[in-house]
Amino acid sequence: MNNFRIILNGIIKENPTFVLLLGMCPTLGTTSSAINGMSMGLATMFVLILSNLIISLIKNLIPDMVRIPSYIVVIASLVTILQMVMQAYVPDIYATLGLFIPLIVVNCIILGRAEAFAAKNNPLASICDGIGIGIGFTLALTLLGAVREFLGTGAVFGFTLQGESYGMLLFVLAPGAFIALGYLIAAVNKIKK
Repeated sequence: MNNFRIILNGIIKENPTFVLLLGMCPTLGTTSSAINGMSMGLATMFVLILSNLIISLIKNLIPDMVRIPSYIVVIASLVTILQMVMQAYVPDIYATLGLFIPLIVVNCIILGRAEAFAAKNNPLASICDGIGIGIGFTLALTLLGAVREFLGTGAVFGFTLQGESYGMLLFVLAPGAFIALGYLIAAVNKIKK
C-alpha cells in the first residue's frame, strides 16, 4: 500500500470517529466548540504520529510479554512532553482541554494503531498512518465542534454567524454532543453509500 493511500485510508475508510467509533471520550467531552475540537485533534495527532514512529523503530527490541506496557510508556512519555509544551505556550487551550490531555495516554485510537499498524510496518508507513488517522480524527472533532458551536451559540470558531438571541443551549451541553454526533455519523454513512 503506498503512503498516500495509507493517509487517505485514515481520513475516510478508517476514520476513527465516524467509521471505527473510537475515542468517544474526547470526542464527546471536548467538542463544545470548533477550536476545542481542533485543538484536541491536533494534540492527539502529535502523539499518534510520534508514537507510531517510535514503536515502529523499536518493535523488534520489545519482548512479547511486555509489548503493551512498553507501548503505554512510549505514549505516556509523549503525552507528558505535549502537556508541558501546551502548558507553556498555549495555557488557555491547555486549561480548556484540562483532564482530556492526560487521557490521551489511554486513548484506544493511539494504542490500537500502535498494535495494529506500527508494530507490523516500517517507520515511514507508520508515520503516514499516524498522519491519516490524526487528520481524520482532527477533522471529525473540528466538524463536530463547529456543528455544536453553531447550533448552541450561533458562532463558529468564535465568529458570530447568527444573531445574539440565536442558540440552543442543548448543543453546548453533553446531550447535544450525542445528538450531533449521531446525525453526523448518519450523514457520513449516507454519503459513503
